[in-house]
Amino acid sequence: MDLLIQQIFSGLATGSIYASLALALVMIFNSTNHINFAQGEMALISTYFAWTLIALGFPYWAAFPLTIVASFAFGVLVERLLIRSFHNAPHLSLVVVFIGLLLAFNALAGWIWGFLLKEFPSPVRNLNTGTPLIAAHELFVLCVTLGLLAVLYIFFRFTTLGLAMRAAALNPTSARLVGIRVGWMLALGWGLAGALGAVAGMLVAPIVYLDPSMMIGILLYAFASAMLGGLNNPAGAVAGGLIFGVVENLVGTYLIGHELKLTFALIVVIAVLLIRPAGLFGKVIVKRV
Repeated sequence: MDLLIQQIFSGLATGSIYASLALALVMIFNSTNHINFAQGEMALISTYFAWTLIALGFPYWAAFPLTIVASFAFGVLVERLLIRSFHNAPHLSLVVVFIGLLLAFNALAGWIWGFLLKEFPSPVRNLNTGTPLIAAHELFVLCVTLGLLAVLYIFFRFTTLGLAMRAAALNPTSARLVGIRVGWMLALGWGLAGALGAVAGMLVAPIVYLDPSMMIGILLYAFASAMLGGLNNPAGAVAGGLIFGVVENLVGTYLIGHELKLTFALIVVIAVLLIRPAGLFGKVIVKRV
């Protein structure tokens, strides 16, 4: 029983990491109706940027917000300089662009920072949580992810800019008629996704160590989490990440072993696409053709 409870708590902590990157995927999808397969590598670049600041002597809590701001600007630049030209392109063309960005950013990270493992610090390494069920950093990850969800809810529900971004994503034509600059709303969506990805990268790096292949598996798990919860529902993506983390841990411990956990993520994606493409908490959108 103790092992079961420990695996559940560990799964919640792991799932919160998946959920943080799933939020970035949902942000891009809600802004453009496309899935950014390079989101993990953009987070990787941001995490290396944070590691560089810390190596230069910046305190963690100075490097953290600076990285988020830089990652926001990075996301906006990617959209303005690259993705903007493909807004009206076929879906398959954008898939090729995203995969190309994934390979390019991965190679760029290896070229600049090398391929050796690097240790990334945790701000709560010495914190005593008072319970053996969840480590201090894992508890920190869970709290940060839930905090991000709350901030996003307030932003999109109660702020003018958030409402404008939702309008631009749902109905670009009508949004333009009321004076909303749809192109810049899409760019801001990419910027927010870049910032969320940076947070995800800085949360996972102390656990798995920092190297150019760090985010490849995490991206697949995050994609599975977003599909499970619903690509058009940020709260559903977080719930999907937590559910997926717990189920993955339990299945890996009691059924298939930890070596096949990545295969399990693929099975989850395929099963959701076959049974409920909108996800457990996603909305089914019907369009007239």
